[in-house]
Amino acid sequence: MSFQQPSVTGRAGLIATLSIAVAFGVMGLKYVAYLWTGSVALYSDALESIVNVLTAITALVAVKVSARPADRTHPYGHHKAEYFSAALEGALIILAAVMIFRAAYAAILVPRQLEEPAAGLAVNALATVLNGAWSYFLVSRGRAWRSPALVADGWHLATDVATSVGVLAGLVLAAFTGWSILDPLLAGAVALNILWAGYKIVIESSGGLMDESVGAEIEARIHEAIRTGGDGALEAHDIRTRQAGRATFIEFHLVVPGTMTVSQSHAICDRLEGSLETAIEGADVTIHVEPDDKAKSGGRGTVPLAG
Repeated sequence: MSFQQPSVTGRAGLIATLSIAVAFGVMGLKYVAYLWTGSVALYSDALESIVNVLTAITALVAVKVSARPADRTHPYGHHKAEYFSAALEGALIILAAVMIFRAAYAAILVPRQLEEPAAGLAVNALATVLNGAWSYFLVSRGRAWRSPALVADGWHLATDVATSVGVLAGLVLAAFTGWSILDPLLAGAVALNILWAGYKIVIESSGGLMDESVGAEIEARIHEAIRTGGDGALEAHDIRTRQAGRATFIEFHLVVPGTMTVSQSHAICDRLEGSLETAIEGADVTIHVEPDDKAKSGGRGTVPLAG
């Protein structure tokens, strides 16, 4: 069965569009903070915001592409487009970290005092609060709508928030103590933090691209739905799953009595599909019917039924 949720994909597209506007606003505020202070740490924070703009645009494109229906060349749909987006975001974050390391090293060689630190820090704090609120919204909506692109974008912003808080705290200390070396050291810490975030995003997105199976909680719900809807069959085995954006693909073999008619077995399959689609939002179910001599004696991926 094909899987389409235009209302969800439409909302995800709108949120991705708003993310671009938020990213541009935050980038502008952080760049103003850098210009007022001359801080390399605030420069690194502003540089990461450029990546935020690029990743927000990437997320929007990925959400739009993933919403396309299946066609002749993509019979399983375009759901995996969001995983490519998440992988690209991770790569861009890593690139930003390298650029920040370069700026921090240069500032260590030639330290300089901060200019107008109070005004610059206040502007950066405003940008951080805006980023934090939007990050929480993106992650919560992305999880609810099962959108890897929105979740990746949200976690990227969360990393930005964490580093911004650290930068603000450190620069306040630098302003009071006069220790200018803290500025490039903080920039280096920002780079390390976002480098780790980029690595995690790449690893998580690669799981979807490699057809990683669903988690234990969803797997348990699938087994329970099969038990609920499988009355009349003997067994379900070789259960396989994979996640692709908001779609969950479920395949298994259904063993029925050898004397059962095609119509009777088809009715059980229809009931199972309904049960799974109710339990797992976005389920795409494929069932292969087999006679009773193909039954297996338990094992992982096997669900015995009442018969």
